[in-house]
Amino acid sequence: MNFSINKSDPFGRNEEVAKLEITVLSVTFAVAVAGNLSVLATLCRTNRKPSRMHLFIRHLSLADLVVAFFQVLPQLCWEITFRFYGPDFLCRIVKHLQVLGMFASTYMMVMMTVDRYIAICHPLRTLQEPTRRSYVMIGSTWMGSFLLSTPQYLIFSLSEIRNGSDVYDCWGHFIEPWGTRAYITWITVGIFLVPGVVLIICYSFICHSIWKNIRCKTRNMARRNGLLGKNSVSSVSTISRAKLRTVKMTFVIVLAYIVCWAPFFIVQMWSVWDENFLWDGIFREHGRDTLCFAGKFEQLL
Repeated sequence: MNFSINKSDPFGRNEEVAKLEITVLSVTFAVAVAGNLSVLATLCRTNRKPSRMHLFIRHLSLADLVVAFFQVLPQLCWEITFRFYGPDFLCRIVKHLQVLGMFASTYMMVMMTVDRYIAICHPLRTLQEPTRRSYVMIGSTWMGSFLLSTPQYLIFSLSEIRNGSDVYDCWGHFIEPWGTRAYITWITVGIFLVPGVVLIICYSFICHSIWKNIRCKTRNMARRNGLLGKNSVSSVSTISRAKLRTVKMTFVIVLAYIVCWAPFFIVQMWSVWDENFLWDGIFREHGRDTLCFAGKFEQLL
């Protein structure tokens, strides 16, 4: 594919790259909406009393739909029109909702993990108003996400991409020379590093608790029977398989989270902390410098 620069317009864009971005965003939006709506529909059709896990999954799907409709969809429209065609207040609201969805989706998964940690490692605490605690955790996640994303109103505005160009877009303004670094570092720490550390710690304790539980049960059976009989072996094996499925599932969740997010955030941190880092002309050909890229940073998620 030839990623040639559009030389006819100094503030233009590479149409081939734009078509690729539009295609990827369209597929992402369709898959996100269809997948999360199917999860919500399945939960609604469940005849059983909804468990705490179902409650967290429902709100996680809602948070993912916020990402789809208020982050991916605006970015898709933005890529189609190239420039942001709307008033200043709409620019600020869109930027706020984009980051709100990111925080809500990430920390809802963290809260769900913390709830699993409490249930497995501290089972007695689950008897102390577990439903009320779940609602508090979910409510605090939505409220915290709203508050953490409010700085977007102060950072972003509808402004000229270059003084005297008479071309406007929804961009961020940062204090030089450290503003861009502070912004991307804050996003990386808040959305990737802190949640990643919490997930790894919680799942480490969960796996350790399961392993200790299996070992204790095996040892007790051996002491009771002298030598494990056929029925005992079958019982221990059943427990082991069930617990190991949980361990494998949690390991996949942590691994998928790190693998999917790590490359993106590594590149973002590299782009602002390495003075010799250069984009492959994709952003600079649009008349965008590193500062402009930081302004559209979270849209690319």
